[in-house]
Amino acid sequence: MLAGVERIQRGGTLFAIVVRSNFEFSGVNFVTNPESSQQIAYMRHDKGKTIPPHYHNDVRRVVHYTREVLIIRRGSLKCDLYDDRQQFLESVIINQGDLIALTSGGHGFVALTEIEMIEIKQGPYAGADDKTHFSPT
Repeated sequence: MLAGVERIQRGGTLFAIVVRSNFEFSGVNFVTNPESSQQIAYMRHDKGKTIPPHYHNDVRRVVHYTREVLIIRRGSLKCDLYDDRQQFLESVIINQGDLIALTSGGHGFVALTEIEMIEIKQGPYAGADDKTHFSPT
């Protein structure tokens, strides 16, 4: 386990990955598994590091579930995590500079302060078919 990276798991299922603002690593470090439908890498390079020009090939992928990544630019957010049966697992507080990848189950949020965040997820957006709201049990 890398200091500054938290994996929230139950019974072998990964529900979230939190990358704290103080996480540091030289080079490239993928915090997601290679088979994840959304890949997240942390990169730190010395001045002068060159990444050769490139483009990404047309590789067809099948995405079955929407996965979200939130980056907190300012403020604090409480993220409540739920399993696939809508059972509460735990809450995690995400602060300025932190990132959370929501990889399984359900989730809900409470802004603990005024907040600015960036959300990243796969597209295209499916509108009303994209999510199901539920009352926590």
